[in-house]
Amino acid sequence: MAAVAPSGLGGVASAGTLRDPGTTSSPGVRRRPRVWRWIVLALAGVYFLVPLYAAARFTLRGQDGKTTLNAYTGITKQLGFGDAASLSLRLAGVTVAITLVLLIPTVVYLHLRLPQFRRVVEAICLLPIVIPPVVLIVGVLEVAPTSLKSTPYLLALEYVVLALPFAYRALDAGLAAIDLRTLVDASRSLGSGWVATLLRVVVPNMRSAVLSATVLTTALVLGEFTLASLDQYQTFSVWVVAFQQDDARVSVAVSLLALLLTWVFLLLLSGLDIRRARRVKTSGEPT
Repeated sequence: MAAVAPSGLGGVASAGTLRDPGTTSSPGVRRRPRVWRWIVLALAGVYFLVPLYAAARFTLRGQDGKTTLNAYTGITKQLGFGDAASLSLRLAGVTVAITLVLLIPTVVYLHLRLPQFRRVVEAICLLPIVIPPVVLIVGVLEVAPTSLKSTPYLLALEYVVLALPFAYRALDAGLAAIDLRTLVDASRSLGSGWVATLLRVVVPNMRSAVLSATVLTTALVLGEFTLASLDQYQTFSVWVVAFQQDDARVSVAVSLLALLLTWVFLLLLSGLDIRRARRVKTSGEPT
């Protein structure tokens, strides 16, 4: 199909030759950022993968120098591993539940009613990053009741404080990506209460953010060492450090498996986000 050019510009111009004045015709300008992007990704990959490769090679080398999987197959048989892993998983579940129950209504209320205080709350949630864990545990032990000190679930309350920076940022970004006010107004206009609106409308639309906060909080609980050791509880991370004195290969193998499990969760979250984006795009296309 042809388009007629204005008089004085010379005849007929093909529609395929018309270009946006803002586009760049030089292909080199477009390729240069992609090249630098791949270079940065390659350097980052080398920086992270080389130590992991060295650790994996160390765990696979037996005492006789031959390759063996004994460091991995014997993990569950090690003394104290089951109790430490069970305690950490229970603490992770309690920490995730408390964190989500506290933060989801708070972040939703901030977005709806008090958006001007979002920066203030974000700054408060970032305080655990700058406060040393030793100071946190000493303060908690001073004010915590005796009945709570005698249970390991005091660690869950401390982990909630440590997880605030990561969980808040994940939930806040998830709410910023949806039209929260329209969803809430539509739900309220149909007769739903605030609890039903929160559980049946808001939370399903921020599923990816909730899953991200869950994974980050769980990873923090499984990898935290200072608070657990000062509270004298043998969690997963404390067991790894203590067992390293007996068998370093098994200790490193457990750490690699925990890291791999976290990566798998993050990849699953990325896959869910991509599939959801494709479904939304497909359903939004005109038929």
